This record gives sequence, C-alpha cells and structure tokens, in this order.
Amino acid sequence: MKLSSLFCAATLTVGLSVGVTHATDQAAPAAFSEPLLTSLPSEMVVDSPVIQGDAIEQFVRGDFAARRDMLNQWPASVEELDQLVAYIDANQLYSDAAGHTYLFQDEQVLRYPSLEVVEQPSGFRQVTLINTLKQALNFSQAKVKLADDEPKQRLAAVKILESNPSQIDPALLAPALAAETDAKVLVRLQQLQARLDIQATNTAKQIEAANILAGSNHPEVLALIRNKLAEPDLSAELTAALKAAESSVQTRLKTSEWSGHFFAGLSMASILLLAALGLAITYGLLGVINMAHGELIMIGAYTTYVMQGFFKTHFVGAVDWYLLAAIPAAFLVSAMVGMIIERIVIRPLYGRQLETLLATFGVSLILMQVIRMIFGAQNVEVTNTSWLSGGIALTPSLMLPYNRIAIIVFTVVVLLLLMWLIAKTRFGLFVRAVTQNRQMARAIGVRSARIDMMAFGLGSGLAGLAGCALAQIGNVGPDLGQSYIIDTFLVVVVGGVGQIMGATLAALGLGIGGTFLEVGMGAVLAKICLLVLIILFIQKRPQGLFAVKGRFVE
Repeated sequence: MKLSSLFCAATLTVGLSVGVTHATDQAAPAAFSEPLLTSLPSEMVVDSPVIQGDAIEQFVRGDFAARRDMLNQWPASVEELDQLVAYIDANQLYSDAAGHTYLFQDEQVLRYPSLEVVEQPSGFRQVTLINTLKQALNFSQAKVKLADDEPKQRLAAVKILESNPSQIDPALLAPALAAETDAKVLVRLQQLQARLDIQATNTAKQIEAANILAGSNHPEVLALIRNKLAEPDLSAELTAALKAAESSVQTRLKTSEWSGHFFAGLSMASILLLAALGLAITYGLLGVINMAHGELIMIGAYTTYVMQGFFKTHFVGAVDWYLLAAIPAAFLVSAMVGMIIERIVIRPLYGRQLETLLATFGVSLILMQVIRMIFGAQNVEVTNTSWLSGGIALTPSLMLPYNRIAIIVFTVVVLLLLMWLIAKTRFGLFVRAVTQNRQMARAIGVRSARIDMMAFGLGSGLAGLAGCALAQIGNVGPDLGQSYIIDTFLVVVVGGVGQIMGATLAALGLGIGGTFLEVGMGAVLAKICLLVLIILFIQKRPQGLFAVKGRFVE
C-alpha cells in the first residue's frame, strides 16, 4: 500500500513537471490568464536548475516557471532583453532537441550566439510563448527600462506601458513617478497615471486626471475620454473637464495628422524631384520628350533588387549594407542604358520631336518586356535595411519613417551635387552653353554631340537614383515607371524647361499640394483639380516658373 502511494505521488509529480514545460509552446491554460507580473499559484511553480551563460540561451532552455522568473527579475542588460523581444517578434528564435539556441534568418539556420551557419538540427522548432509570457515579456522590458539611467530608455518603457494600460500595476508607476527627473518622461508618466485615475470613484481625482489628459495626443486617450463622457450620472464639473479635455486632445491629434500629411507630401515631392531632375536636363538640353524616362527609373529599381540578391548570396554578414552599393550601381546602369538609347535611337531624330516621342515610347515598351522576360511579370520585393526600418515617433500619433527621411535627405544631397556640377565644373559650363545657344557653342569648339550623350547619360543616371529610392518604399515591378512619368513631365513643364530650381519648386508644389488635395477630396478628384490648376498656370505662364536665359534658344 505504501509502495503504491509513493509510486502515484512520483507519477503525479513527473506529469505535472512535463505538463508545465510543454505549456511553453502551447495555448495558455486558464490558470495563467491573470494580470501580468503576478505570481503563479504555488502548486504550479517548478524549481529549475540555474543555467549559466548567455541570458537569451538561458531563457530558451528554461521551462515556463524559469522563463517567468527571468522576466520578473531580468538577470542581464536591457539591450539583451530588447534583442530577445526582437527575435521573438520576428519569429526568428529556435531551439533543438538538446535545448541549444538558433536563429532562423534569410532561410538560413544560425547557431546562437556565434551566428555561424549550420545544418538544421534534429528537433528544430520555433520558440513560441503563450499570451501570458508574451505580455510579461513586454512588461519586463518596461520594468527594466524604467530603472535605467537614460531618459530615452525610460520613455521607451512608458510607450510599452501605454500599449496595455489595463494591465498596468499601479505599484509599478508610483516609485517611477517619485524618482523621475526628466520633464518629458515625467509628463508621459503623469498622463499614464491619469488614465488609471480617471476610472476612480473619487470625482476630484477624475477631474484632475481629465485636466492632465488634456495635454495628451494619444488616440486611445480620446477614446477613453469619450467612453467616460458616455457614462450616466456624471457631475457637471467632471463633464465640463472631460469635454475640455476631449476638445484639446482632438485638436492635438488633428495637428499631428496634418503634420503627417505634410511629411508624406514632402517625401512624395522628393521622389518627384529625383525623377524630374534627369528629365529637366535632357528635355532642356536636347528638346527630346523621352517617354522611356519612366523605364530608366524602373531599371534603377531593378538594379537595387539585383544588388540585394548579390549581397545575400556573397556577403551574408554585410547584407544590411547592400544599399550603399546599389546607389552607384543604379546610377551607372541607368546612365549606360540612357547613353545607348541616345546614340542608337535619339541622335538620328534630333529636331523631330514627334518622331522622338514615338521612338522613345517604343523603347519604353521594349524595356518593360525585357524586364518581364528576365524577372517575370510579378512584382519583386526589395527589403528595407535594418537601419532604415522603424521611424521617429514625434508623438504617439505621428511617426516619421526612417526610409522616407532618408529619401528626403538623399534628394537634397543629389540636388546640391547636381547644382555644383552644372554651376562649377567644365562639363556644366558646356551643358549651359549648348542649352542656351547650340550653334555658338559649336562655333567656339564645344563638341555638342558628346555633350548631348553625356548629359543624356547624366539625366538617365538620375532617373536610376529615383528608382533606387522608390525601391525602399514599395514593391518593384515592370510598370513602376508608368506611375511617375506623367507627374515627372508636369514638374518639368511647370518648373521651366531645363531649370533645376524651377523643377525643385514645382516638385514641392505638386507633391505637397497633391497630398493635401487627396486628403480633402479623394485621389481622383485631387488629380483632376491639380491638372486643371496646371493648365491654367501654363496658359498664364507658358515658359513655367523660370524661363531659359539666352539670346537664342533652339
């Protein structure tokens, strides 16, 4: 009888241990659906051996209780905790039957932490967390970051807590509020506390919370205030405070929204300017309406895609830096294609604009079909580099993506370099001379045919740079250039033929103005309205914003 009892007890203990360990990769049991960072029932806690080494490896090897204990008291740096969260969010963390840790990135198995490429081991499976541990992982981040010396880390902790305000332990906020010295972080902590206090039963505390929340620009705060206003039997003072807070938050959200539209318009203007700079040079210098300019943009985008694949194959450790090689490659490939088009197709047709328009339109169809034959008709994806992923959160409702910021900065750099090239170099002097008076330039020894080819190559290379930039914000396909060619021509016509400054102002006007019109009246009506405004403008000023200067212009 005693032996039987001992055997049953041992079996129950082993079964409980296995069940808790197995729960790590399965759905959350009902007993684990309590608020975050709270203790499990004592009968569910399993003692785990202390595992030495890297904290992420220790987390992967641990069972449910060990992982929970690590999250309650993270033993390593905040950077390692951030890395753990990033791996789990990206579904990249794996383990094998022996408990070793691996990363699965770019279709390759990497041994952690050495990051050596290895064969897939036996028992290879993804490390997944039940909902309780996922939430505890995020709040562990917040708990660790709140104790950090850097205000930036503490602000990041507040952002994590703001995403799950219903699960916040008030005991976590009180010491953080008392110890905070940074004004920006303190305001966000006070607003977070106010989101809890507005649900209190004390009217005075609710009014104080409403006054604090009036300074917020978080969309969830507006929803919280409106839900509170919908409650019955609110006092007149509380109702007035809530309505004032609602109006203030709504105004702040509108300001953030329109700031976001302005930024989107600025980034669109940058793309239009990149695409139009090359056309401004070729159209202004040669008088050629190049309908294949959009396909030169497409070639730049596909060159970026090819460089990405080349780095993934030959430079796995440096794949994040493929963009630095793709920029000059996109310029050179598009420039060479452009010079070939100029020599073979356009040169025999100088002075015959209708024929060059039709010929370059045929070239555009040929280039699109060649791309379809090489890469297929489907869009291809160019992956953003890690250093261009994410963005700057100016407010909870306003995010400025890094990739669009990079495009704006890149456009400014290209514009300044182009202005220096045209204004300060011998090549630029020849381009200006041929543009203003081709016959006189020939008379003084300028080889206009060579200048034509080089200028066309420069304009085509700039189109390739536009394609490289476009590849960072969307998919790349054979029809990519067709989406921008009309707007590019409009920029050149409005700005003035061959005028870089005019193209810059026109791109800003069309990009930002078009974005605001789309917000107000929809994409179709906005395009119609924009075209009508451009027609009226050209009727009043046919030469655009800036006219070409010179005694004789061909």
